[in-house]
Amino acid sequence: MNNYITGTAIKTLREKQHMTQSQLAEKLCVSDKAVSKWETGKGFPDISLIEPLSDILKVSVPELLSGEQIINTNRSANIIRSKLYVCPICGNILHSTGPAVISCCGVTLPPLEAEEADEEHQAQWELMDDEHVVTVQHPMSKEHYISFMAYCTGERFEVVKLYPEGDARARFFRRRNGVLFWYCNHHGLFKREIGRK
Repeated sequence: MNNYITGTAIKTLREKQHMTQSQLAEKLCVSDKAVSKWETGKGFPDISLIEPLSDILKVSVPELLSGEQIINTNRSANIIRSKLYVCPICGNILHSTGPAVISCCGVTLPPLEAEEADEEHQAQWELMDDEHVVTVQHPMSKEHYISFMAYCTGERFEVVKLYPEGDARARFFRRRNGVLFWYCNHHGLFKREIGRK
């Protein structure tokens, strides 16, 4: 973990729960002096208390460690504005339709920022029957490859996982206009709007 819980975070989250230091201390089976030390930065909670502390303060462990409570005020977020995350350790692909604190393999992941493709990462697509067939002319070696492609419309988000030494090609059922994403393991995320031809 890059960071550890701060006293300010504990105090802020405790106060949001309308709890005194004594009440928090009682729930954790520690002294109120211990809670006071945490909140003033003169000490830290033991690692064994992090999970119970997050439960009592009604936040996730990553939220507790970052000191930011994520509240999704837009429960019907626009899927076309989806955020994508890729774990640099295991390659896990994660997707969020709203603000999120996402971690994988012990690393907090930032959302990827999609760019317009350069010459080496251009995607072509054609319609075949009722499908978009998308191809990227890109090396697919074990060291350098396109990891996935995703097609996002207003109501659906589809991901096709690609593998080294395979084809940089994916098929998506033809729907209305959307955004195509593809991810190079060396150069990051690219995007392009596509629609019906």
